[in-house]
Amino acid sequence: MKLFGREPAVITATGGAFLTFLAAVGVPGVSAGAAAAITSLVAAGVIAATTRPVAPALLTGVVSAGVAVLSEYGMHVADDVTGAATGLVLALFGLLTRGQVSPAQGVGPGVPG
Repeated sequence: MKLFGREPAVITATGGAFLTFLAAVGVPGVSAGAAAAITSLVAAGVIAATTRPVAPALLTGVVSAGVAVLSEYGMHVADDVTGAATGLVLALFGLLTRGQVSPAQGVGPGVPG
């Protein structure tokens, strides 16, 4: 998959370099930590959006990177809230992607085939 005719990694790296430049010249609200956190969030989002089949770990990466951005801008997010948000993402992922299944007949220990 390409974004704007380029590989997503190139777009993400260019955006990260631009944010790092803004931090280096002292733009208010953009520190080196914030630039790294935003770049991580964008990269995690792009990877999660472009990877198939979708993996739950990619979505938890987006949550973790989002928490890093929030902390860079002064919002304290407790570890248990981060863990709960990650668990919620995994539960929703399972709910949305795993259809109803029934056990196959004649499969399993002690079940005649």
